[in-house]
Amino acid sequence: MSIPVGGAEGATFCDINTTPLIDVMLVLLVTLIVTLPVMTHAVKLDMPNPNAPPPPQDQPPEVIDLEIDYDGTVVWNGTPVADLNQIEGFFHTEAAKDPQPEIHLRPDRRAKYGVVAKVLAAAQHNHMKKIGFVNVAEFSE
Repeated sequence: MSIPVGGAEGATFCDINTTPLIDVMLVLLVTLIVTLPVMTHAVKLDMPNPNAPPPPQDQPPEVIDLEIDYDGTVVWNGTPVADLNQIEGFFHTEAAKDPQPEIHLRPDRRAKYGVVAKVLAAAQHNHMKKIGFVNVAEFSE
């Protein structure tokens, strides 16, 4: 940068005034410094006590394999079931267990929806909570 030395008297001095720019920057800097602690959020973590005994090992839940064939035959753990009343009896005894066993339902892809819906309704009426659909057709090649 050059500084004008001498020159004509009354000549116009055409340089930018940086004082307001510096003032604005200082105000923004102070605002940032003041608001920064407000913007940081602390996350409270409840860490486990290092002196506490370890939790008990999880036991795998009991599994009931429930298969529904294309002709409406219901198979409970490999045993064919005679009718829906027998299935409801099985559900009633299994629902009383603590913890409840898991039901792995394997309907055949050609099974009628009505049969599957009746089995699921029987499970729901007897308060079975752990029901899952299992598909093994894609792995059997």
